[in-house]
Amino acid sequence: MQTRNEIRFLLNDRELNLSEVGAGDMLLDHLRLDQGLRGSKEGCAEGDCGACTVLVGRVTPGGLDYAPVNACIRPLASCDGCHVVTIEYLRGANGGLHPVQQAMVDHHASQCGFCTPGIVMALYALWMRAPHPGAAEIELALQGNLCRCTGYGPILRAGATMGRYGAPAADPLHQERAQVTARLHAMADGARVAVARAGSRAILPASVEDLAEILNEHPDARIVAGATDVGLWVTKFLRDLPLGVFIGHLDALRRIEARDDALHLGAMVSYEDARAPLIASFPHLARYWDRIAGWQVRTMGTLGGNIANGSPIGDTPPPFIALGARLVLRGRTRREIPLEAFFLEYGKQDLREGEFVEGIILPRPRPGSLHAAYKISKRRDEDISAIAAGFALDITDGTITAARLAFGGMAATPKRATHAEAALIGQPLAKSSFNAAAEALARDFTPISDMRASAAYRMRAAQNLLARFWLEQQGQSVSLEEVT
Repeated sequence: MQTRNEIRFLLNDRELNLSEVGAGDMLLDHLRLDQGLRGSKEGCAEGDCGACTVLVGRVTPGGLDYAPVNACIRPLASCDGCHVVTIEYLRGANGGLHPVQQAMVDHHASQCGFCTPGIVMALYALWMRAPHPGAAEIELALQGNLCRCTGYGPILRAGATMGRYGAPAADPLHQERAQVTARLHAMADGARVAVARAGSRAILPASVEDLAEILNEHPDARIVAGATDVGLWVTKFLRDLPLGVFIGHLDALRRIEARDDALHLGAMVSYEDARAPLIASFPHLARYWDRIAGWQVRTMGTLGGNIANGSPIGDTPPPFIALGARLVLRGRTRREIPLEAFFLEYGKQDLREGEFVEGIILPRPRPGSLHAAYKISKRRDEDISAIAAGFALDITDGTITAARLAFGGMAATPKRATHAEAALIGQPLAKSSFNAAAEALARDFTPISDMRASAAYRMRAAQNLLARFWLEQQGQSVSLEEVT
């Protein structure tokens, strides 16, 4: 096995080769402290405010793709083979302001300026995809950016008019695309990468097969996918990472295959990449999906990571369990288990030594089945769940013949409500059936009180979601604001 002892990536227009990199070293610290690029700011150090937003480009099977990411929780080691673009690289004609920057100036969209570089970078990413975006596109792109003094009106107006100041075809990232792609291809030598600093090691496997070998040799290694969770262990909890195995570059874990019977998703598929195929197969996930974190986190966070960390309030397990998802686990051999069976107890998952999550299989809905996914949180956007729920019902001649009700935030693990399901099966599709199921939830769960919600609130809200589901099946509109 060929091993390379340095990470290589492009930073704006320069190639960097770094040999002293630990698993817990973050991109933002490297940019500000080592490279003197201080336009990217540290506000929250947890991927919540967007002040540190940069673009990271990687060569995908579909070509070079740039995504906005939070540099504060993006591990430096994971940038191997990528193109990192910071606010300092933006420029317009004759070295002037970039079109997005000029729009921000003309619409007075900055006061103290601390958050402005991150907002510009998020809008820049949007401008490259849609230079004349609609209001909904702008709001979605800025979900992960907070501004504490300007007010969002001027920022939204800047986003709506930025296309008038210039077209993406004249932008350096567009004009240099072929050159950058060639430089990144030249870095891809197919080697395992192993670097270290101050007693902390980072390994990037050469392949999925190599990943299995590494975990066999180092079963206690920490797998790092999108780092939207692990990154906070470092920045907020100040935990050490003695050995991190980074898998974000493994395209074999990013595959999406739509088959007749199911949608197959690799563990490294990000929320953002999963969005279109998921909604195409499961339209009821559209509104739910856009409430997961902010754009920067959705481009980094992965489906496999959200499941593997075993959080009782993870966003994807409840709707996926309701759909009958199966999990593909890989070690020395592969095995497949129902997703709900993966969660054993708080902090404990059904992972054998050396195993990792390789993929998720989502069976296609049966004809005539009913589905819904709900998220209850204190904020509408970019907030952690107090309760998440996924419902799936099969109906035959007006009778409920099968039911899968899954909840997060109601127990120590994501869990099906088996008593509530039993109360529905064999009953007519009627309000009384859902009332009985709501009463049965008290036999399924004994929720706790914490900073997100009280136990009483959780139970009442979960019961109300069943009422909401019934109302929606009757064609009654229930606004998001009524239940959040």
